[in-house]
Amino acid sequence: MSTRPISSEELELNLQCYELRRGGAVLRLEKIPMELLILLVEQKDRLVSREEIIERLWGKDVFLDTEQGINTAIRKIRQVLHDDPERPRFVQTVFGKGYRFIAPILVTHNGLQPRTAAAPTRDVTNRSWKILILAGLFVAVLTAAAMLRFHRVQALTEKDTIVIADFANTTGDPVFDEALRQALAVQLEQSPFLSIVSDKRIQQTLQMMGQKPDVKLTPVIAREICQRTASAAVLDGSIAQIGAQYSLILKAVSCANGESFTSTETEASDKSHVLDALGKASSEIRNKLGESLSTVEKFDTPLAQATTPSLDALKAFSLGAKALDGGDFTASVPPLQRAIALDPNFAMAYSALAANYENLGESSLAMENAKKAYELRERATEPEKFAIEANYQMNVTGDLEKARHTLEFWAQTYPRNDGSHFNLGNLYNYIGQHEKALVEARESFRLSARESLDYGYLSFAYGIVGRLKEAGATAEDALAKNLDSPSLRTVMYMIAFLQSDVTGMAEQVAWAAGKPGVEDVLLTMEADTAAYSGQLGKAREFSRRAVDSAERAGKKETAAGYEVNAALREALFGNAALARKRAAAALKLSTGRDVLYGAALALAFSGDTAQAQKLADELAMRFPEDTVVQFNYLPAVRSQVALHRNDSSKAIEALQAAAPYELGAEGQGGVALSLYPVYLRGQAYLASRKSSEAAFEFQKILDHRGVVVSEPIGALAHLQIARACATLGDTVKARAAYRDFLSLWKDADPDIPILKEAKTEYGGWPSLAHPHLPQPPRLPAG
Repeated sequence: MSTRPISSEELELNLQCYELRRGGAVLRLEKIPMELLILLVEQKDRLVSREEIIERLWGKDVFLDTEQGINTAIRKIRQVLHDDPERPRFVQTVFGKGYRFIAPILVTHNGLQPRTAAAPTRDVTNRSWKILILAGLFVAVLTAAAMLRFHRVQALTEKDTIVIADFANTTGDPVFDEALRQALAVQLEQSPFLSIVSDKRIQQTLQMMGQKPDVKLTPVIAREICQRTASAAVLDGSIAQIGAQYSLILKAVSCANGESFTSTETEASDKSHVLDALGKASSEIRNKLGESLSTVEKFDTPLAQATTPSLDALKAFSLGAKALDGGDFTASVPPLQRAIALDPNFAMAYSALAANYENLGESSLAMENAKKAYELRERATEPEKFAIEANYQMNVTGDLEKARHTLEFWAQTYPRNDGSHFNLGNLYNYIGQHEKALVEARESFRLSARESLDYGYLSFAYGIVGRLKEAGATAEDALAKNLDSPSLRTVMYMIAFLQSDVTGMAEQVAWAAGKPGVEDVLLTMEADTAAYSGQLGKAREFSRRAVDSAERAGKKETAAGYEVNAALREALFGNAALARKRAAAALKLSTGRDVLYGAALALAFSGDTAQAQKLADELAMRFPEDTVVQFNYLPAVRSQVALHRNDSSKAIEALQAAAPYELGAEGQGGVALSLYPVYLRGQAYLASRKSSEAAFEFQKILDHRGVVVSEPIGALAHLQIARACATLGDTVKARAAYRDFLSLWKDADPDIPILKEAKTEYGGWPSLAHPHLPQPPRLPAG
């Protein structure tokens, strides 16, 4: 290994300072890539196997996705060194074996040239002296351990949770009131070992205690929360100012008996170094609480990098995060925007704002902020990086396979974190693997703090696979625990619809009335329910009110989604002119992904294939990596365009790519778009006179009511099965299916074109009363 400069571009690795320089300039490299680089440099010119890397960096007893962990570290080393893997100058890959470092490099220790290795000493006396000293220390340690054995409080285990109290702030500076607790939470959440009781659960517990949600979490109140949440300890913090210096103390207290687990104290030379001091203290307290030193060192991004160096920005973020946890997405936006204004490089603030807009149905704004968070992801903690990357892959690029790998690696790295399983469940719902989604939802619920959102998603996951009894029981359990929320209410409406519970649906609509940002969601669900029964006039009025409510709440893209829903139902029911009008209204409000698709599909159904194809081309161009767009949305539009041109073979061929994903629960921002590839394949088979195959496809829709819920194709599937059976000459099944549809639409508006067609077919075909008829009826195009 070279120990003297080679050129002005020489690499210098300072082991003492943990610093990499090139030409005198410091190169930034994260901890894991830096440790891997040090290992490769130590073994310069020797092949280092992947097994050696795993053992050195993570240990033998830690499971890792080597493809993800090692490859990511190598990629980051190459990025910093500008090393081309095809023509490497620094790190050479030996495929299937490992890596070797091949360049000259200067290695120093605290700025000094390293000494050459000396021969082993033969000074027996000196060696024996060292052994005696070590033996003496060992005896002293044993003695101390014996004295403390019955007085030391047991450290936490990997199953325990802790509550973070508010800091006792005697400095007189209010910026510390919110900022320090938020910073401590971020620092502790890096730990794969510790689990923190969330602010949302704290607020819910305060409500049960009869306290206001914004009450100061004093040690006494925090300890009661700790007991009520079956947690193990409270972490109390304090900050005091002594001259220009600041003193910080962290103390972990058992909530069972009030005894102290451990404590740590540190100082900051001035206000600008308070976050650095808090980071040091939190790392120490993690180790003292029982976390291994190895994981503390691996997952210990400095607070100024993990959050922001601005205390004011951190305080604003804390206020926004608290509103977000409380489910008040609209109120959360302004403080998060302020945090970003104070620090434009605040990755976590962008990530939280993206989540906010996603919940509000504003997917374009969500994508914009998710992109920014992704660009700044190196300025976040490890768990936050996972969340940022998964969100980017799911909602920006749409590459669900990459997102799945990220979420699985997140779950492996942080086995106590419920977020990876929650999002993995959502991902499986998108691609139609709903039983797998339920497994992830249950695991997420097991690990979660049991907040309203957790109950809502578990209830939804049960409902989508048709386990309505468990879905309803889960929702009722949430209400019994005062865990109400808009998301829970929408799931309860869905369950009530699937159970034909008119009273239950009305209760949810009444609950949402007048609530900005919530009312519109239930109104559009009412519109879908009315349309499902053929009451198109009522559906139009509910849709109009939903659009108005969404626009008043500032949810422009969501309003566009409601217009798309209206356009699709008009097109499917035979009102082509109204469908085109509603689609145009939607596109004036937004050109988000799902709005584009819904509008394209509505236009294709209404005969405007040129505009439908134009929108499909825009989708293909804007979302080239998006799994749902490429394998669900585009095949559906292209299939309907082909059907309109009487090319059923091409329509069937277009839908082949959709087969693995066709059962996905699709649509965001107010748009309901599930199972259209299935419906269109059935239509294509009907047009090809492959009636058995057509009936099979339409039956899929009836078999997945929890996915389709109140979409219009759920009702129309009965009519299409009747048409398929009629062409097969199966009069018994045809008559039953026609009656199912006409019974469902018994109170329908009489002037709906597709209803008129159904009545004509049912009443005008003698074979429905007399089994033998030589010719099948003409099939309407709709």
